[in-house]
Amino acid sequence: MQRRRTGLIAVISALGMTATLAGCGGSGGSSDVTLKLVAADYGDSKANSSQKYWDKLAKEYEADHPGVEVEVSVYPWTDVDRKVKEMVAAGDAPDMAQIGAYADYAAKGELYKVDDLISIPVQANFVPQLTDAGQMDRTQYGMPFASSTRLLFYNKTLFSQAGLTPPRTWSGLAADAKALKSRGVKFPYALPLGPEEAQAETMQWLLSGGGGYTDDVGTYSIDSPQNIKTLTWLKDELVGKGLTGPVAPAKLNRADAFSAFTRGEVGMLVGHPTLMQTAAKKGVKFGMVPMPGIDGRAKSTMGVADWMMAFKKNGHGEQIGDFLDFVYDDKNVLAFSHEYNLLPVTASASEAMAGDKNDQDLGPFLDQLPSSVLYPVGKTSWAGISADVKKQIARAVSPSGSPTAILGSLQITATTEDSAA
Repeated sequence: MQRRRTGLIAVISALGMTATLAGCGGSGGSSDVTLKLVAADYGDSKANSSQKYWDKLAKEYEADHPGVEVEVSVYPWTDVDRKVKEMVAAGDAPDMAQIGAYADYAAKGELYKVDDLISIPVQANFVPQLTDAGQMDRTQYGMPFASSTRLLFYNKTLFSQAGLTPPRTWSGLAADAKALKSRGVKFPYALPLGPEEAQAETMQWLLSGGGGYTDDVGTYSIDSPQNIKTLTWLKDELVGKGLTGPVAPAKLNRADAFSAFTRGEVGMLVGHPTLMQTAAKKGVKFGMVPMPGIDGRAKSTMGVADWMMAFKKNGHGEQIGDFLDFVYDDKNVLAFSHEYNLLPVTASASEAMAGDKNDQDLGPFLDQLPSSVLYPVGKTSWAGISADVKKQIARAVSPSGSPTAILGSLQITATTEDSAA
């Protein structure tokens, strides 16, 4: 397999999330090397813990690579980023980390460049949007590992009872919400702008209005005219008219909104693939459509990816790369995607999923991936800005709030922090 070389050492590395090319056989480098990987847990119980996935994968790899041992430590999402940060600060960085963000480590020069790690075919196989999101200053450090997109979920039973069809435009969404409210539906449209994931709901709406957190060249544009128009519409046409339910958006978290949907109390909300399974288990009949826009379907949707990265600390680039080529074999990527209702991050696995009739439920989400827009995770300032959005954005759509003032304040902070970074 063709590989890039740095100096005299062939370094191969890693990717992350769902799908890739066949890994390379052979021993892949020096003997008696232990690779340490810290990964996030995507399971919701001990029975489907990600530890089982990684242990099986490591065992298979070690069987063909007797000189390499792979130790995997899996932590809940609430702990894994902090755990890796503590390890790095203590001078004990793992060889690989599969977590939520890479930019801070890349900015400090602690990560291998993807060019110096993984084989050329594997790197070229990533979905372009995910490759772009994994870059800082046009150099890729983050390898996508898990991805998903968002769709508008609607309760088919409630819609049928009200004689409604799923909306294609904002005005259609508002009209449907009004009809659902008149029939006593508790949450005609659930708008979770609570601190859990307000930045995601906000981004989906900004994109549907033709805006976003950044412009086409990656500069923060939080207070753009399009974004102000979007939040003003939300404030006046949904929140102001009582169409978002009895819980104020500022106090409604995503998990609570999803739970209400599975109880049949929500007419519409933005959701990701895992909602399908939980809603089906509760017997809720639901449909999914692309997010409505101002005059028709939104031109883009929100995409989300988690990241694999490789630390230079231990100097195991060659072994890391060989292991990650194995990780990104289509068989392994698709196995992970199927286990946790996630989307492949590579073209070959995406094509395989699209052509498999058993994956038809994920098809609508997969269709959205090529036009998806991800958080600006390549900016070290993004973590702070995201936290600010979570704290402030709900005020913009409150009865006394000002979208212009809130977005303007966030823009000033974002510009300042980005310049400092």
